[in-house]
Amino acid sequence: MGDLTNSDYYSKNQRNDVSSNHEGGFGVSVMELRELMELRGSEAVVKIQEEYGDMDGLCQRLKTSPTEGLTGDATDLDKRKEVYGENLIPPKKPKTFLQLVWEALQDVTLIILEVAALISLGLSFYQPPGGDSGESAAGAEDEGEAEAGWIEGAAILLSVVCVVLVTAFNDWSKEKQFRGLQSRIEQEQKFQVVRGAQVIQLPVADIVVGDIAQIKYGDLLPTDGVLIQGNDLKIDESSLTGESDHVKKAADRDPMLLSGTHVMEGSGRMLVTAVGVNSQTGIIFTLLGAGEPGEEEKKEKKVKKQDGAAAMEMQPLKSAEGGEMEEKEEKKKANVSKKEKSVLQGKLTKLAVQIGKAGLVMSAITVIILVLYFAVDNFVLQKRPWLTECTPIYVQYFVKFFIIGVTVLVVAVPEGLPLAVTISLAYSVKKMMKDNNLVRHLDACETMGNATAICSDKTGTLTTNRMTAVACYVGDVHYKEIPDPGLLSVKSLDILVNAISLNSAYTTKILPATKEGGLPMQVGNKTECGLLGLVLDLKRDYQPVRNQIPEEKLYKVYTFNSVRKSMSTVIKLPDGSFRMYSKGASEIVLKKCTKILNQEGEPRVFRPRDKDEMVKKVIEPMACDGLRTICVAYRDFPGDPEPLWDNENDILNELTAVCVVGIEDPVRPEVPSAIVRCQRAGITVRMVTGDNINTARAIAIKCGIIHPGEDFLCIDGKEFNRRIRNEKGEVEQERMDKVWPKLRVLARSSPTDKHTLVKGIIDSCLTDQRQVVAVTGDGTNDGPALKKADVGFAMGIAGTDVAKEASDIILTDDNFSSIVKAVMWGRNVYDSISKFLQFQLTVNVVAVIVAFTGACITQDSPLKAVQMLWVNLIMDTFASLALATEPPTEALLMRKPYGRNKPLISSTMTKNILGHGIYQLVIIFSLLFVGEQIFDIDSGRHAPLHSPPSEHYTIIFNTFVLMQLFNEINARKIHGERNVFDGIFRNPIFCSIVFGTFAIQVIATIPNSKLRFLRGAGQLTKKNEMPGDEDMNEDNEEIDHAERELRRGQVLWFRGLNRIQTQIDVVNTFKSGSSYQGQLRRQSSTTSQNQDIRVVNAFRSSLYEGLEKPDSRPSIHNFMTHPEFRIEDTTPHIPLIDDTDLEEDPALRMIPQSQTGSQPQSPNKNNNAVDSGINLTIDTTSKSAASSGPASPLHSLETSL
Repeated sequence: MGDLTNSDYYSKNQRNDVSSNHEGGFGVSVMELRELMELRGSEAVVKIQEEYGDMDGLCQRLKTSPTEGLTGDATDLDKRKEVYGENLIPPKKPKTFLQLVWEALQDVTLIILEVAALISLGLSFYQPPGGDSGESAAGAEDEGEAEAGWIEGAAILLSVVCVVLVTAFNDWSKEKQFRGLQSRIEQEQKFQVVRGAQVIQLPVADIVVGDIAQIKYGDLLPTDGVLIQGNDLKIDESSLTGESDHVKKAADRDPMLLSGTHVMEGSGRMLVTAVGVNSQTGIIFTLLGAGEPGEEEKKEKKVKKQDGAAAMEMQPLKSAEGGEMEEKEEKKKANVSKKEKSVLQGKLTKLAVQIGKAGLVMSAITVIILVLYFAVDNFVLQKRPWLTECTPIYVQYFVKFFIIGVTVLVVAVPEGLPLAVTISLAYSVKKMMKDNNLVRHLDACETMGNATAICSDKTGTLTTNRMTAVACYVGDVHYKEIPDPGLLSVKSLDILVNAISLNSAYTTKILPATKEGGLPMQVGNKTECGLLGLVLDLKRDYQPVRNQIPEEKLYKVYTFNSVRKSMSTVIKLPDGSFRMYSKGASEIVLKKCTKILNQEGEPRVFRPRDKDEMVKKVIEPMACDGLRTICVAYRDFPGDPEPLWDNENDILNELTAVCVVGIEDPVRPEVPSAIVRCQRAGITVRMVTGDNINTARAIAIKCGIIHPGEDFLCIDGKEFNRRIRNEKGEVEQERMDKVWPKLRVLARSSPTDKHTLVKGIIDSCLTDQRQVVAVTGDGTNDGPALKKADVGFAMGIAGTDVAKEASDIILTDDNFSSIVKAVMWGRNVYDSISKFLQFQLTVNVVAVIVAFTGACITQDSPLKAVQMLWVNLIMDTFASLALATEPPTEALLMRKPYGRNKPLISSTMTKNILGHGIYQLVIIFSLLFVGEQIFDIDSGRHAPLHSPPSEHYTIIFNTFVLMQLFNEINARKIHGERNVFDGIFRNPIFCSIVFGTFAIQVIATIPNSKLRFLRGAGQLTKKNEMPGDEDMNEDNEEIDHAERELRRGQVLWFRGLNRIQTQIDVVNTFKSGSSYQGQLRRQSSTTSQNQDIRVVNAFRSSLYEGLEKPDSRPSIHNFMTHPEFRIEDTTPHIPLIDDTDLEEDPALRMIPQSQTGSQPQSPNKNNNAVDSGINLTIDTTSKSAASSGPASPLHSLETSL
């Protein structure tokens, strides 16, 4: 145990307790018990004798009785918990939501995006210094557009936040589910404890120091203890010491039992001396820092350093909140090295790496092309100089290119894949609980979908595990049904009743039925229950016999194990002689018999030829009916000299046979159909059992594993080993390959045979696909086979703790048909991932190609960074949720398993991806290059930096997203089915996500004019209240309408002219108005009227010019470049529109203010953006005094006109 004995390490936690222990009224402190438990072997025996006299003395100090246990008084139990601690190890704290958010932020692509977004955000607030920003800034930094520049950076940051939150939430819910699963597994584990002279089953966490626990074969010890009484007890302490040999335990030689060790043989009773953090397991966990989050890293390092088995096999104590979790994870780490990656994980990792590399290359090329194009275009072709004051503007361009590149990368990298896998597995695991599959390791669920072979136990899995004695051979007569007790001699009957009652575990009982008319409850070993049932059928009772000779008076017990295949109990008779009762597999026990009881109940000689005849006439016919045959025998020994009980071969010999019993275990009614479904799904079912070959064959035929007349092998363990081993006794794979393909039933097999078979099938290279093997097991010795298999199923009811620990899935109802459900869910997970892949890859291919070609041809990606992030969010996160939660259907069992080497993307999927991809690209490129003509709108190509979104590109974005949405429905089918809507309403999650995404998309693309407040976010408007008139507002409205209409292109110009003429009428009406205010403003109205008429004339002339040349589709730019409309204004920053008008008419608020020395605009057609073209806007109803002064823009306009 090394450094584990450092008592000073614990004293800091415990010292304050020592004084209180004796106050608690107990005669021994935590530290004393702790020191006692660190001793081994004879040292411990000596220490107990010196300190406490004997075991009874220790029990008295702990205020407990070695036979009756604790009273079970609540206050006493609470006091014990307070003084000696509870039997749970405090769990490692789960990661908080913020920690998970922080982890999600570590994603490299997200970090790059965040940095790029921050640079973009910073630069958008930067104003170039100096008065003249030179040629290069022309058209790039229009002030109105600059105000909107911050939106893109902020939106990218917002998208990153969304992605991070969603990822963190998914991780958090996964963690929560995992802990729920752990606590569920913990609640499953109960232990037998004596309280108030009654044997009760207690949850492991409720055991306290001073309890008397009953231990038996297959138990995982939950606490430390000292053995009071034991029968043939052997313990596997390898999980603590690394020693693989089983350690014999006896009260007088080595009574120390440690938590986390396995009982491999025998039974006994122990006094619990240490629980929770004070037990040996707890001490190691404390050293590993289980409770302290700060030591997590150290713990992980230590675990890695420790010798594999010792650390990983450490069994936990049960904790309230899933304290088992971390050692489960340690186990998982260990398992990863033992088992290969699960089929799907392997394929996905490979695929994700390939896609990631491709995305990186594409994004790098995109950035390089954009930068080169920009540099060559500006500095080579247009021969512009690099101006230092314009550097920030160039930098903004480069940042924009960089963001486009990173966005291409973000869209290309399918980070939704791991998410989809996790969601799908977590969802399946949750649902599988309802199907009686308790999944301990997530990936087991998906591996099960690829299973090609299932090696199943017979008893309890294929059969009901309700044993009933239906035939027997007693006193030379073969009874086909249970005889009337009057037919048997009293002597034979007495021996039979005693043999069965005493030579079985005293924990095995038959209790009255809980429901009226129900069958009696069988508790304990089911075969023994069948024999006890025989005693009851013979109108006798086993309990009085047991009361006469209680368990502690049994002289010696040879417990059942897989080598002996029998159990024997020795009792001391009143005259001082000994009698041994034996029972076990009939052919094995009969071989050791030399006598048999005749009809009178007297022993007669039993010759070898009698044995052969009995096998042929009694045992084989019973076995062929599917009965398990058990032989009961006895032997008397003299009291003096006492036999050498350890010399087993001499003792278990020269027996006298009493009877042979045929026990029936009916096949579960649902098993035959489940096996047919397995065979249809391409899964071979093999039965591996410890039963007689004939019994096994009969049951296999009933189940449908074999059919009469088929060419299949049914062999027993001996024949199996003869066929697969060479002269030296080594297993040869070539020999194994000749046996396993035809093998269907392996009878009388040992756990080693089971492991050999599983290993042989997995290592075989006969088939092009490696076999994926699932194994069921319930016994302690099934552990190696369960671990070796790809998926190990342990029995939840009949299974031992050791088997459960070694397994991946626990069958809570021990039923074979639950395995078929697991196959269905596993295949469903695989299909869900494939559906998601088909969907994801279509989006990736299209988005990357569109961004790449768009960037190369138009110097700007048609899908902006923010838009791509939104697409990424819907296609990665929501789609993975929608497609990963499809419920399984029976159709999944109609095809063969995929196998390990089959590519993840099938040919049908490739066809779907390419077909849909090409269709989407055709649509998007059509919209990109001729969309403005189709919809008669302005082109969005070649927009300047920071220009607001155009209608053109918004249409492209909407089309792209909606195509993805409908493709999500297409992705529901991946095997070439025609009807993609089949069963769509069975998945409410899918429907709600599709409708939800659609709704958000509609809201997200509302034009900016409806969300004006965003545009004004960067500037503060000073509000000058001026007296207004309703008529004036109407006036403004008219102009405003005219403005909007004028932007629509040629067709709408006439309408604009009509509006202006209407407006002149309004002005005239005003002129003639006799109101006081009207007189005040008459002068300014006249001016505005004249201006209006001039504007109209200018409009007309430019319009007619445009109409004469139909090939030039004049936008408002062409109109603006008309010589009459050049505005050369030298007045610094005087707004063309009054602030008040901005307040009164929000639509005008978007009009940029004229910049000093603004140059003629670059030929940008994107005039949906309120763009330089509107520098002309004239306020006909100017209210400010300055508006018609000599320095006003209106004045200069008049001059130029």
